Amino acid sequence: MYYPCYLFVRTEFALKEIMSSGGAEDDIPQGERKTVTDFCYLLDKSKQLFNGLRDLPQYGQKQWQSYFGRTFDVYTKLWKFQQQHRQVLDNRYGLKRWQIGEIASKIGQLYYHYYLRTSETSYLNEAFSFYSAIRQRSYYSQVNKEDRPELVVKKLRYYARFIVVCLLLNKMDVVKDLVKELSDEIEDYTHRFNTEDQVEWNLVLQEVAAFVEADPVMVLNDDNTIVITSNRLSETGAPLLEQGMIVGQLTLADALIIGNCNNQVKFSELTVDMFRMLQALEREPMNLASQMNKPGMQESTEKPARRENPHKYLLYKPTFSQLYTFLAAAFKELPANSVLLIYLSATGVFPSGRSDSEGPYDFGGVLTNSNRDIINGDAVHKRNQSYKEMHCLHPGDLYPFTRKPLFIIVDSSNSVAYKNFTNLFGQPLVCLLSPTAYPKALQDQSQRGSLFTLFLNNPLMAFLFVSGLSSMRRGLWEKCQDYLRKINRDIAQLLTHSRSIDQAFLQFFGDEFLRLLLTRFVFCSATMRMHKIFRQETRNYPETYPQLPRDETVENPHLQKHILELASILDVRNVFVENTIDDY
Repeated sequence: MYYPCYLFVRTEFALKEIMSSGGAEDDIPQGERKTVTDFCYLLDKSKQLFNGLRDLPQYGQKQWQSYFGRTFDVYTKLWKFQQQHRQVLDNRYGLKRWQIGEIASKIGQLYYHYYLRTSETSYLNEAFSFYSAIRQRSYYSQVNKEDRPELVVKKLRYYARFIVVCLLLNKMDVVKDLVKELSDEIEDYTHRFNTEDQVEWNLVLQEVAAFVEADPVMVLNDDNTIVITSNRLSETGAPLLEQGMIVGQLTLADALIIGNCNNQVKFSELTVDMFRMLQALEREPMNLASQMNKPGMQESTEKPARRENPHKYLLYKPTFSQLYTFLAAAFKELPANSVLLIYLSATGVFPSGRSDSEGPYDFGGVLTNSNRDIINGDAVHKRNQSYKEMHCLHPGDLYPFTRKPLFIIVDSSNSVAYKNFTNLFGQPLVCLLSPTAYPKALQDQSQRGSLFTLFLNNPLMAFLFVSGLSSMRRGLWEKCQDYLRKINRDIAQLLTHSRSIDQAFLQFFGDEFLRLLLTRFVFCSATMRMHKIFRQETRNYPETYPQLPRDETVENPHLQKHILELASILDVRNVFVENTIDDY
């Protein structure tokens, strides 16, 4: 076997150290010496490849695949090797259980990062399996007995990563157990070691606790235990198209999910809004072994499997240059007959004064991160009284990307800036825009996520919240979900049967994810237009570009009747206006 020179030297040095501590070298059988040598080589090689992952570009979908494949290969060999030769490694190498746990933790990280790269939710299950094994087999149990704070930090980081995976898989019961264990570990860590990172770890606990409690409505079993609901796309999720219905054949291929809201609950660079939107763009996970080859290991003669989920970039508080770099990469690699989706959850930036012209840079937009743009210690945007905000993403900034089909969702206090679009290239273009304000009478939930995004992710929960309900029994919840599916089917018919609707909406209607987002948007808009406290100001209503024909969609009497029926099932009909409804 050929070893690279530097790896060979390190391995030989490690081997001599190990052997000298365990007795005379001459007493060690040659086969056992080779086992330790091979293990040290695989361990060094795995660390080298793992550390190299952080140097890979975060954007683009092709450059990283072969590197991930090599890394998976080495870790697969390392994991099997330590299983097959555990006794020799225990006796001659002094292999500790926390070292096995560290290998398993890195494999879990590999699967998690592969999920981030591919958006294939099945890899989350693989990450969960390895993280669970660490916990079940108590690989890190002896760490606290060693006087090494850096080992305890590795254990704490493992818990934080495990919690993220469980959140993404909606395993909230496991999350609560992990949070309790992590809290005990942090308390023990800070008690034993006089560390400076105590505040940071306590903040981690606060963040995950707030994240778990972000949903405004609880669904309860008869014994008052909380029902965990999933909001990923299921087989019965999106309304089916009528036979013979003519819609576009575009497919959602890429999505940028951007979170830059001040003070919104977040965990591990994932805000609540980002978390809800990424789940709205994913299917339920399947068993990986039954449908996928080894990650990144497909033979060149095989056709790659159809991606079940659109590829996603998750950008937490990106700068303008970062956002534009990722946007350009997604645009460049967008396949033919595909759609790019941009989701913006961000603080609004308003125009500083009246302008003689009214172009795509005169209405403001949404804020990008300005923290890194510092000159001589002063933030650059202090001079914005006479210039436009340089950290604002204006509608005009997106014009170059309208050369391909583009679907935009803006959840912001200045979302209406994106009504001022011009479709320069004739490609399908739709913008779904949140209300710019919410009724004061409605309890402020902005820190726990936007109401508009909640409607796009879990419309029934959002409907219950605006109706003043905070909990519901499972049986009634499922009855309402069935009725909501009927409403979605009818909304789909309203859109496809409309004679005056802009064809851009129908161009996107062939994709299941976009179809579901469009029908949920119409339900959201119709609900708010009928709700008594929302009717006080038009700012409380969502809008679109191009504009939807209101009488045929969001103000359609048939849809309004459905909403009143849903309100009747929940006994909250009194919060909605009825005088616009015709008798049927």
